[in-house]
Amino acid sequence: MRLNSAFPRWFRRRAEGEQLPHPGKPLAPLPVNFVQFSILFAALSVFSPFASVAQQENTVSKTAAGYAGSEECKTCHDDIYRSFEKSPHWKTLLDTRGGSAKQGCEACHGPGQEHIDGGGDKGKIFSFLTASPKQVNEHCLECHASGKDHANFSRSAHTENNLSCLSCHSSHHSGAEQFLLVKVQPQLCYTCHLKMKAQFNMPFHHRVEEGLMNCADCHNPHGGFLRKQLRSAAGRDTVCFTCHVDKQGPFVFEHPGGKVEGCQACHSPHGSPNPHLLKASNLNVFCLKCHTGSTFSSASGTPDFHNQAAQYQACTLCHEAIHGSNFDRHLLK
Repeated sequence: MRLNSAFPRWFRRRAEGEQLPHPGKPLAPLPVNFVQFSILFAALSVFSPFASVAQQENTVSKTAAGYAGSEECKTCHDDIYRSFEKSPHWKTLLDTRGGSAKQGCEACHGPGQEHIDGGGDKGKIFSFLTASPKQVNEHCLECHASGKDHANFSRSAHTENNLSCLSCHSSHHSGAEQFLLVKVQPQLCYTCHLKMKAQFNMPFHHRVEEGLMNCADCHNPHGGFLRKQLRSAAGRDTVCFTCHVDKQGPFVFEHPGGKVEGCQACHSPHGSPNPHLLKASNLNVFCLKCHTGSTFSSASGTPDFHNQAAQYQACTLCHEAIHGSNFDRHLLK
């Protein structure tokens, strides 16, 4: 390999402290079009922020047309504005991406400048008090449509019965600490579902009246895919298994009644006069509803040797693993 003859001189002069370029071939001069492109790129880098700011200001001016700002609303609606400042909706004032249309009072009521210029003309702003339930729901779902709790509201039982969001929620005069509810649970639910109050006052009941549970722990008031708007456990199974995990299984030997009909085949979910929320006090008679010798039921019948005397009438004295067993097909243990 032949070295460039300039290398010895380059090393000598470099050792003397002289700053020299590499002794190889000199770099070719940059093409004119590349130099022009570099100058143009530098100019754009300097002036592009100003162009971006001008574009943003133009967009904001178009978006803010007709919007007065929440501070203007405070002039006449001071009491409502004070409650608004304490509600979760105050965070909309921090929404800089959505602009005026997504901020404060006007995010729900629409542009307010014409309402102000008209001396408080209610016809020039959206009023939830005079709107139909459908209109109210559509306005609320503009922000609250996403998420697993609200996604099915349009097909919920509450919507089908012509209820609006304001039937349970109040943006300005909430009576509960969470979710802007008109009342706390379960009193809010008792407004319509009054018969459930009697069930929760039975000797054996889920502890809703004591405040340890809420109706919304089992039911989704905004709709769902299961009947009675029930929520589902993580495994898309009945909501009971959210708390009663030990009854879920899977078991080697399942109790078919629980798998086919669910927990409500034997239990009253809200309350019962019988222990374990059972639907009947006489347990063996209750079991015989399925375990008979008739042909309509696929459940096994009661053997002849079973003693039906009073002291043996609780089937669970022997069949302890009534929800399912990993050891015995007769659910004896």
